[in-house]
Amino acid sequence: MRKPSIYKQLLAFFIAGIVGFTALGGWISVQAETESPISPNTEQLNLVGDGKPFKPDDLEQSEKPYDSDRGIPTGIDNRIPMLSRNYPWSTIGRVQGTAADAKSYYCTGTLVASDIVLTNAHCVIDPETHQLSKELRFIPNAINGKSQSSKDIATVQNIAKNVLYGTDFKNGGFDNVQNQSNDWALIVINQPLGRKYGYLGWQSVPASTLIKQKQGKLFFVGYSSDYPDPSKEGYEFLTAGKGWTAGYENGCSIVGEESNHFYHDCATASGSSGGPIIDVIDGLPYIVALNNGEVTNPVTGQDIINFAVKMDFLDKLTGRK
Repeated sequence: MRKPSIYKQLLAFFIAGIVGFTALGGWISVQAETESPISPNTEQLNLVGDGKPFKPDDLEQSEKPYDSDRGIPTGIDNRIPMLSRNYPWSTIGRVQGTAADAKSYYCTGTLVASDIVLTNAHCVIDPETHQLSKELRFIPNAINGKSQSSKDIATVQNIAKNVLYGTDFKNGGFDNVQNQSNDWALIVINQPLGRKYGYLGWQSVPASTLIKQKQGKLFFVGYSSDYPDPSKEGYEFLTAGKGWTAGYENGCSIVGEESNHFYHDCATASGSSGGPIIDVIDGLPYIVALNNGEVTNPVTGQDIINFAVKMDFLDKLTGRK
C-alpha cells in the first residue's frame, strides 16, 4: 500500500501529463490546475474552541484501535480494523450523504467539537454540479455497521445553514488546485455527540516539521470502500462488509507540500475522504492533515501518492494564532 520513491514518481507523472486526481468520496476523477475558492461565511456556524482534544471522564482511552487480537490478520495490507469504542477512536465516524440527484454516498468525518464534524467539502457538495447534498448523517464510531447506539446517529438540519465549506468547486472544480487545498467542510449535527464520544484537537504543523521529524510517526483512519473484506481470512466476523468498519494505518507520513496542500502515503480508497491524519503531541491526539484525494497512473490505475488538506484554515476560522 506504500508508494516507494513517490515524490520523484509524482513529478515524473505530472511532467508526462498523465496524472489523474480522484476525490475519495467517490464522486470524480479529474486533473489539477488553478483559481480561487469561495470566501467562507464564518457566521454560518458558531465555531469556537482552542483546538485541544476532549475526552469525556467516563470514556476509557486506548493507544490502539482494537481491544484484543481478534480481527487483526497479518500480511494482508498495512491496515487493521478499528474495533475500539475507546477514545480517541470514538471520535471518528461515517458521514452518510444523499446528493441532490438522490444518489447515496459516504465519507469519513471526525468530531472536533461537541456538535461539529470535520470532513471534506466534496463530501457535502457535488464538485460537478456545485449543489449541496440534500441529506447528511453522522454515524459515530461505526464498527461492523453499528454505532454504540442507534439513538446516536446524528442528522444535519437545514444543511444550507449548518454546513460551512471551504470551496463550492466553481472556477474549475477539482481542476483548480486552490479548490483542492480548500477541500474542507464543517458540519453542525443535531446532537452534542462530542460530550459522549469526545472530540479531537487540531494543530497546524509546518510541512518541514511533519516531513523531517514525523516520518513514519503519523496514523490515519478512514472508512475505505475496499476495506475490510469479510471474505478474507480474519475478517469473517465483519459481516457488514466493506466501508462499515474503519481501517487504521500506523506509521504513515506527510512526504511533501505543494500549492498549499500536503502529499501523504497513508493507505486510502474511496470513502476515506475526510479521514484524519493524526499525530500524538504531548500525549494527546491532534489532527494535522485531512485526507482528500489521490494521484493515480491512469494507464495502470496504480496509486502513486495522496493529497491532504492543511489545518491552518481552522486557525483562521477560530482566530487562533
